Amino acid sequence: MKRKTVKRRGFLRAAGITGALGLAATMAPSAPAIAQRRREIRMLTTWPADFPGFSAAAKRLAQRITALSGGTLAVEVLPSGSLVPPFGEFNAVGDGKAEMYHAIESYWHDRSPGFDFFGALPFGLTPQEMTAWIFQGEGQTLWDALAAGFNIKPFMAGNTGIQKGGWFKREIKTVNDLRGLRIAVSGLGSQVYRRLGAAPVVLPGREIPEALGSGRIEAAEWFGPWHGQTVSLPQVAPYYSYPSVFEPGTTLSLGVNLDFWNSLSDTQKQVIVVAATAETTVTLAEFEARNADAMAEIERQKAIEPRKLPNDVLMALGEAAGDVVAEAGAFDDMTRWIYQAYIAFRGKSVAWSKLSRHAYLQARLLPFAYDRQSTL
Repeated sequence: MKRKTVKRRGFLRAAGITGALGLAATMAPSAPAIAQRRREIRMLTTWPADFPGFSAAAKRLAQRITALSGGTLAVEVLPSGSLVPPFGEFNAVGDGKAEMYHAIESYWHDRSPGFDFFGALPFGLTPQEMTAWIFQGEGQTLWDALAAGFNIKPFMAGNTGIQKGGWFKREIKTVNDLRGLRIAVSGLGSQVYRRLGAAPVVLPGREIPEALGSGRIEAAEWFGPWHGQTVSLPQVAPYYSYPSVFEPGTTLSLGVNLDFWNSLSDTQKQVIVVAATAETTVTLAEFEARNADAMAEIERQKAIEPRKLPNDVLMALGEAAGDVVAEAGAFDDMTRWIYQAYIAFRGKSVAWSKLSRHAYLQARLLPFAYDRQSTL
């Protein structure tokens, strides 16, 4: 599809779009929903119909939009491959063949590396930090400007939380252990691994267990324990590395055809804003709870051996990640503006988290007794 040009002058106000929270705060009420005509909406997803967490998030989002609009926005969810080939959702929505998609923005890297900054970056923002950047920093404004060039209005509509470092058939002890490693990994993470001598492979999630079991690959960077447990990854890759540095909190997105968005009433726009914001919280809560449950069960069964990646490995990954992200951010003027804003916000967030979240989590790990259930 042809990309619309966004010039530097006024790029932060591309297509007259405001940030999600700004829209919700400034809109004037319009006619009652009962007086608005019913709009049939197709939401394309990049997930199979039964993909844990992700497909449910899309369905909840669709149901919430339909309910909050009083039925004037009737959203139908179509799983991956229903209307267009997998990963054709972006073009379909931009071209007006469908009104919405539910996806991860990193999937649109080939349209612009700028989209990676709104999905997940290696050593990037945590879920809380990403939410802060989108809602209170420049994130939404920059995202709007980038996506408007493709006739799309984007929203944050979920987060997976901090994932795990990966599933390995053997323990990673040194940087040399990465050389020649056949690992299933996508996005910018694959470029990071390649710089350290690994051999990244892109595989659909459903093929990863068989590939690990047969020895076709030796590792996989694939979500957290909840999803790993559902496809029996602990049985074929028992070394589970941490921390997650490639997906510290993947944002799920709702993309809306911009022409369709502009045709909506103010009330209908607010419905979508509120529904997407609510789903961000609900999805993150579900991933946090299900991953904690799955990890406890996996450890109870002694199915895996959690292994912390050594600091020298983390340092090497971090140095390579910095180069990869900087190169992605140099793609064009728009991406440079996104990169600069992201890096500036990340710097402030790292400094603050050192004194807040990180300091608290370190304190919580101290070996004091906290469980008082036995005394009640």
